[in-house]
Amino acid sequence: MKFETVMLHSLFAACLLACALALGSMIRAQPSGAPVAGAPAGVVASRA
Repeated sequence: MKFETVMLHSLFAACLLACALALGSMIRAQPSGAPVAGAPAGVVASRA
């Protein structure tokens, strides 16, 4: 195999891993307790 081909395969694998990790962290993220813009205070407090 050529050096360039190995480097491209390595770069593809690294990018795929980074995308999988970012997607996984977004899916597993817990919603924060920050209030939603425009929502009344009672609505946000009742969700907690």
